[in-house]
Amino acid sequence: MKNRILAVTFLIFLLSVFAVIVSGYKNKYEVIEILSADKIVLDFNKNGIADNGETVCINEISSFEREPQNENKISKEFKLSYTDKIGLWYLGKEYTQKQLLNKKISYKYIRENSSCKTAQIKINDIDYGNLLLNSGFGIKNGKIGNIEKFKQNIEISKKLNLVVLNHHSNKYHTLDCEYGKMAHDKIIIPFKQLPKDMHPCHFCHKIKDKKHKIETKHQITGISPALKLFGGDIALYKFDYTKQLKPNSNCSTDVCKLIVNEINNAKQSIDIAIYGYDDIPAITSALSRANKKGVVIRFVYDEVPNNAKTFYSDNYIIKNLSNQSTSDKNSSEAGKIMHNKFLIFDRQKVITGSMNFSKSGLSGYDVNDIAVINSPEIAKLYEAEFEQMLKGKFHRAKIRHNLPSKFILGISEIEIYFSPQDKSSKRIVELINSAKNYIYVPTFLITHKDITEALIKAKKRNIDVKIIIDANSVNTRNTKHKLLRESGVLLKAENYAGKLHSKTMIVDDEYLIIGSMNFSNSGENKNDENMLVIKNPNFARNYKQFFLYLWNIIPDKYLKYSPKAESFDSIGSCYDGVDNNFDGKIDSEDDGCKIRK
Repeated sequence: MKNRILAVTFLIFLLSVFAVIVSGYKNKYEVIEILSADKIVLDFNKNGIADNGETVCINEISSFEREPQNENKISKEFKLSYTDKIGLWYLGKEYTQKQLLNKKISYKYIRENSSCKTAQIKINDIDYGNLLLNSGFGIKNGKIGNIEKFKQNIEISKKLNLVVLNHHSNKYHTLDCEYGKMAHDKIIIPFKQLPKDMHPCHFCHKIKDKKHKIETKHQITGISPALKLFGGDIALYKFDYTKQLKPNSNCSTDVCKLIVNEINNAKQSIDIAIYGYDDIPAITSALSRANKKGVVIRFVYDEVPNNAKTFYSDNYIIKNLSNQSTSDKNSSEAGKIMHNKFLIFDRQKVITGSMNFSKSGLSGYDVNDIAVINSPEIAKLYEAEFEQMLKGKFHRAKIRHNLPSKFILGISEIEIYFSPQDKSSKRIVELINSAKNYIYVPTFLITHKDITEALIKAKKRNIDVKIIIDANSVNTRNTKHKLLRESGVLLKAENYAGKLHSKTMIVDDEYLIIGSMNFSNSGENKNDENMLVIKNPNFARNYKQFFLYLWNIIPDKYLKYSPKAESFDSIGSCYDGVDNNFDGKIDSEDDGCKIRK
C-alpha cells in the first residue's frame, strides 16, 4: 500500500513538472516591434502599445547592433569592418521582422535584465533561438550559429550599400563617416532608396571640390522642435514624418497611446466623428472593452453613396461596436464629405485635428496636428455639432449653433468654427491681413481664392510668407501653387513618402490655425469640418520652429519644381508599400520607382 502511494505521488509530481514546463509556453503574445534580431517587443498587456517592461531579449542568443561599440572575437576572426557589422544588424532586423512582426508567439520567462526580460520564445511551436542561429544572424556563447549562412549574409549586406542619410543637409555619408555619426537627423537606408538629388559628403566620399565644402555646424543642426506642447487644459501634438518612412498599425506613437488611454478611461460616453477608420488593433480592442463595460459609443462617418468603393474599408468595425451610428451616405448633397476627425469623451474632453484614424495617420507617417482639449464648454459645442450629424443632418442641412464659440483656457484664447455654416475663410483672411511679420503655412493644399489673394497681398506689403504643400497637391484641380509662386510667394512642395496632411497657419508668434479643414472652397462651403484658431504665443513659436525645420529639410529646388509623390524624389516613397500618387501602382510598379542600379 505504501509503495502504491509513493508511486502515485511520484506520478503526480512528474505530471506537475510537465504541466509547469508546458505552461511556460502556454501564454501567447503579439510581437509589435522589432529592435534587432535578438530583441523584440511583446504586447504583454494586450493594448497594442509598446510600453515599458515589454522588451524581450532572446535567451542565450545575441546579434549585431545598430551602433557596434567594441571589437570582439567574431569581428577579428572574420575581419569584419564597422560597415559590415551595421549591415548584419540591418539584415538581421529585416529577417526577424519577416518572421515575427505582428505574429503571436509563445513565451517562457527566464530572468530580468536591466534593459529587457530574457526569455525563450516559440513561433508555431519552433524555438526561435534555434531559427535565429540557423539563419546566420544569431550568436551563442561567442560563436556564430551557422557559419555558411553568416558568410552569405556578409556578402548580401555589402551589396545593400547602406548609407547614412542626413535629412537636414540632404547629404549622404558612409556608415563609418564621423560627420554622419554626428548628424542628429539621420536614417540608415540602402543607397538605392536615396532620392536622386541627394549629395555625397565630400569628406567620406573623398570629393575634392572646393565649391562643396561642408560646414560642420550645418551638419549637426536641424533637430525637430518638441512634438508635444502643454498649456493647462489644452495640449497639442504633431508628427515629424521624416522619422517614419512606412505606415503601420502598431500604435506606438504618443497620439495613438493617448487615444487608447482616453478610451480605456471613459466612464459614460464616447462620440466619434471621423472621415473613416483603418483597423488599429489597440484602438479596436479598447473600444471593445469600453462597449463591454457599458460605455455608450456613438459613431458618425463618411460613406460614399450608390455603393461606390469607400476609401476606408474598416468603418464597420467601429459601427459594430457602437450603440448608434450613421453616415452621410443618404445626404442629398452628393460629392460632399464628412471630413471631421474628432472624438468626445464623457462630454468633457475633445480630441480633434487633421489626423485621419488610419495607419498612415496614427503611425506618424503623415504630418498632422492634433489638439486635446479638456473643457466641458468646448465639449458641449462639439456635442451639438455631433448630434446634428447623428440625426442625419450633414453638410448644408445643418444649422449654425447659438452656443458660444470663443473660449479662454489659461493663456490660450480659442475660437472654433464648423463648416459649412461658419464661413471660416473670413477669419483666416482677417488674420492674414493683420499680420505684421510673417505667415507660415504647412498645409496639404491651397485652392481657396480669397485665402490665396490675401497671401499674395501680404507678400506685396513685405510680410514673410512661406508655404509648404503636399507633393500630390500640385496636381489638384484648382491648385493655386503656380499663381502663388508667380506672385513672389515662397512655396515648396515637400519630398517625403508620407503626406503633409496638416491644415495649419502660423501668424506672428501669436496665432495658430489647425483643424480638419483644407484651405479650399470644398473645405469651407461643402464638407463637414472643424477649425480652431488658437491665440497662444508659446504654441505659435513652437509651430514656427517646426515649420522652419521642415522648410530647411526640403531642397530649395522645390521652390520652383515639384517632386513626384511616388518616385526617388520623394524619400521612402518607393519602398513604403503605399500607392502614394493614387495611380494604382505601388513602389517598383510605378514608373517613378524604376530600380536604380
